[in-house]
This record gives sequence, structure tokens and C-alpha cells, in this order.
Amino acid sequence: MDAAFLALLVIVAVALAFDYTNGFHDAANAIAVAVSTKALTPRVALALAAVMNLVGALISTKVAATVGGGIIDPPTGSAGLKVVFAALIGAIAWNLITWYFGLPSSSSHALIGGLVGAALAAAESVKWMGILDKVVVPMVLSPLIGFGLGYLFMLAILWTFRKRNAHRTERGFRHAQILSSAAMAFGHGTQDAQKTMGIITLALVTSGEIASFDVPLWVILASALAISAGTYSGGFRIIRTLGRRVIQLTPAGGFAAQTVASGVMIATATVFAVPVSTTHITTTSIMGVGATRRLSAVRWGVASNIVLAWIVTLPAAGIVAALAYFLTDVVVG
Repeated sequence: MDAAFLALLVIVAVALAFDYTNGFHDAANAIAVAVSTKALTPRVALALAAVMNLVGALISTKVAATVGGGIIDPPTGSAGLKVVFAALIGAIAWNLITWYFGLPSSSSHALIGGLVGAALAAAESVKWMGILDKVVVPMVLSPLIGFGLGYLFMLAILWTFRKRNAHRTERGFRHAQILSSAAMAFGHGTQDAQKTMGIITLALVTSGEIASFDVPLWVILASALAISAGTYSGGFRIIRTLGRRVIQLTPAGGFAAQTVASGVMIATATVFAVPVSTTHITTTSIMGVGATRRLSAVRWGVASNIVLAWIVTLPAAGIVAALAYFLTDVVVG
């Protein structure tokens, strides 16, 4: 076994570790609302999320192609493998930091920031227009869309059920949240597992193991299983932030927020092939639903801390990845 192939194996293992951390970091996105409204118990919700994440991850590889080939020019040789390795280290480090503090930051943007930071440190080419079109614009628009649609959809629900028995209606929406939670986890699988597939495939292209950017079946299956395992292991710190600290939702509000968020995630993955943040969309959908009561119902102080984490994620993960590249270059040579 030569050094290059060993390095590739290490990168695949680290990528799957990132996928696992992504699963427990972002598990809250799919289940926090259902748990907070008592529609599902935490473990049942996590099991449902794990299964649907797996199904969603097997559906498409469009986002994987965008992450693997649309952010940086694929580097070559052993130097290129250092770039991919450092990008993963930057993303994992930022995931763990924000998980520790209970901040629902974006694993997607951590990975993209890591790719850019490592590429710049290695003097590799970055596709800045691709980042603008595929990352920055969706990063700005998707939360706004989540907020707006969450607000409008909740208004429609309130108007439609305004004359119904409140207790019976809430019980019905609590059951409906099982479906919306499943849709959320499915949407998460179509988005976040794809990013790890893209990174592993980029490493395979860089090392010369495959000639073109076609995601192998074993990469799809491994990434899907890793994110599902991570999801089932939980993410209760972030569940607490999203499910209770931003706003306390009713079952109807939870159903509205999850339905909107899952719709946006699935559409961006399957139609537009852009890697959006499931965290951004989920949080702003919750805020949009909460704003139908009154603006003061949303705890804007908590929300502002979350927004701050969003803003610093790309550069912070990039800086860590750049440091990881320089350290790797010194150690490995």
C-alpha cells in the first residue's frame, strides 16, 4: 500500500467522521420542533430522522457534484489530498465548537469554508463565481424564503382552522407532525449527506482513483449510513436551542415550520442543485411561524446569536482549514 492510497483512506475516514458529526449536529433540524411540541419522544424522533436521512441521501447526487466540482478546481496528487484533508478538519472543528456551545450553525457552510480556506492556503484555484452563485446567493435567499413562507403558511393554517375546535385541531396537528418530521429528515438527507459524497468523490478524482466526477455507489451508501448513525446519536444541545429557546411552538406551528423547511430543502437539492443550510432554513421557518403571533414572541436575542454564528462560519472554518493545511504540510512534507 503506497502513501498516496493510505492518505486517501485517511481522507475517506475523516470525511465519514464529518458526515457523522453533521448527523448529530443537525439532527435537531429535523426533530426539535416535534420534540418540543411533544408530538414525538426524542428517541422515536431520532430513529425516524435517521431512517429518512438515509432515504433522502440515496435520492440524488446533484448537490454532491456542486460541492465537489463547483467550489474549487479539483487539485491533483498528494498536495491535492492535503487540501481535501485540511478542508475536512476545518469543517469538523467548527462543527464541534458550535455543537459544544449549542449554536445551530451550518455544517454545509463549514465544509465550503473549509474547502476555500484550504485551497487558498495551498494556492489552488477557487471558483469565486461558483461560490457567489451556488453558496452566497442561496445563503442569503433561502433563510428569507423560509421566514416568508413560514409566516404565510401559518397565516393560512390559522385562517383555515379558525372556527374549528382548538383542542381537536391541535391533536390533529400533533399527529401530522410525524409526517412533517419525516419530510424534514428526508430533505436533510437530500442536502447534507450529498456534501460528504462530493468531498469523497473529489478526493477520488484528486488521487486518480476515478477519472471523472461520478459518485460511486459505495460512496453514496457509506455517506448515507454515516449521517444516519450520527443523527440517531442525537444532538440535544441544539434541540434545546431550536425547539424552545427561539420560540415555543404549538403543534400547528411546528407542522407549518417543518413543512416549509422541508419543501425548501428538497426543492433546492433536486431542482436547483445548490447546497443550502438546513439549519438556516429551519430556524428562519420557525421564526416566520412565530412572528404570526407577534414579533415579540420570537426571542430575537437568541436569534441574533444564531445569525452571528452563521456569519462567522465560512471565514472561521476557512481559517481553521488553512491552519490545518499548513500543519499538515509541515508534518507530511
